[in-house]
Amino acid sequence: MGYSNRTDIENIIAQAMTSATGGNVDDLNNIQPLMNIGNVLDSNTIDIDIVDSYIRMADNEIDATLSQLYIVPFKEKIFFETILYSDIDDYNNYIISSDYFPISIGEQVVIIKDDIQERHIIEEIISDNVFSTEDAINYSFTSGDRLLHFGYPKPIKWISARKAAANIYDKYFASENAPNVSDFGKNLRKIATRDLNNILNGRTILHSVSRIGRRFYNPNLSEQYDLPKGNDGDKNIGDLGT
Repeated sequence: MGYSNRTDIENIIAQAMTSATGGNVDDLNNIQPLMNIGNVLDSNTIDIDIVDSYIRMADNEIDATLSQLYIVPFKEKIFFETILYSDIDDYNNYIISSDYFPISIGEQVVIIKDDIQERHIIEEIISDNVFSTEDAINYSFTSGDRLLHFGYPKPIKWISARKAAANIYDKYFASENAPNVSDFGKNLRKIATRDLNNILNGRTILHSVSRIGRRFYNPNLSEQYDLPKGNDGDKNIGDLGT
């Protein structure tokens, strides 16, 4: 697992695939998913190791691009902290926070009680403060235990996920119909590249990250950094895959 995870890849690719394209039907006439990620060899399953390798490729590209501005690789940070509203036990396996908890599917939380802590990926959001996790919560946490939302600086997570998903989609789905890349893959790369350009041009600042370069010595400087001789033009990278 890198800046993004397998759940992020599944959610992004699922936006381009629907049951209208004809999924496999089992003996009970239930339509099977068009795409799975796992260890079982099947016609519509992508191996976990392959997904992880595409995530690593995307992460390496992000690190290479942003290494002139920030110290890479990036480290996880805490976005938000609150406490559990109710116990987690055999009668309740949902995480219920005492406050509004800003989180999305695929993001991670950690529950802490004294010296015991568990990390989990969010699978389903029931309401603003109730959600479930992919894996079962093993320890019986009680009301008042710490609940933290953490991850890599935004929008690094989604840049990685979009780049990896675009390459996987073009390799395993679009290539079966045409030799060139898909429009869906192009759009994902375009969005990811736009977000990278915003970081390069100073429109997006990554918080809780160690900066490098003389432009960062004075945080009150309003001019753009990493531009030669005060040039006020944009420093962009090309739209890959277009």
